[in-house]
Amino acid sequence: MLTDPHRPRHTPDSSFQGLSLFLSLPSLPMAVDSPWDYQFRIIMLGDSTVGKSCLLKRYADGVFAESMNQTVGVDFYVHFLEIRDPNLHIKLQFWDTAGQERFRSVTRSYYRNAAGGVLMFDLTNRASFENIRNWHQEVVDTVKPHCPVFVLVGNKSDLEAERKVGQKEAEKLAVSFEAKYIETSAKSSSNVEAVFQMLTLGIYEALKSGVMKLGPQWDGVKTKLPLPVRSEVPVQEKRKKCSC
Repeated sequence: MLTDPHRPRHTPDSSFQGLSLFLSLPSLPMAVDSPWDYQFRIIMLGDSTVGKSCLLKRYADGVFAESMNQTVGVDFYVHFLEIRDPNLHIKLQFWDTAGQERFRSVTRSYYRNAAGGVLMFDLTNRASFENIRNWHQEVVDTVKPHCPVFVLVGNKSDLEAERKVGQKEAEKLAVSFEAKYIETSAKSSSNVEAVFQMLTLGIYEALKSGVMKLGPQWDGVKTKLPLPVRSEVPVQEKRKKCSC
């Protein structure tokens, strides 16, 4: 069993079915590679200061930084996951995009090759939640005809007394994107691993159901294996065809 002894242990909420299939493997620098069966490109989306970089650093490196420099353009991370059944090694390639408007022309160029997106807002910042629709639409318009899988994330759940966005309201927005919703805290590590496990499983299931299709001019998913056998019943009936 492959695990990282230095990685903080965290058990996702029991309501997130299927996440027990995952083993989290050590993160590696961008230049270092390891054998993999699938590569999924994932883009981090949301306003500046919502905690995208902090969440990603907590996940990839197992540490929390009280203060981080704002992302300039795009930062890159690589992390590996193993799905136990079937036994697959997944390489996750993350693009952590800047939230400031002045970098938008740079970050848009990375949207078109995204297989998945983490749509993040700050639970204590109402405006960051209200801007999520714009982030989602911008990616959908750019990546067509491909259909990325999204997870909506409300970050900074440790600041409950300062909450400005209710869970039911956020869940309703996620449903409109045909996405799952989860609340996290990069500081306490609550649900951090679950975010990326949910997204990885969602991408793999989209491939199995035929909702997501590979193409010669698209690098959102790469594989060294035959495509997974198509599911007889789609994972979500709503995703019989792309919501994009």
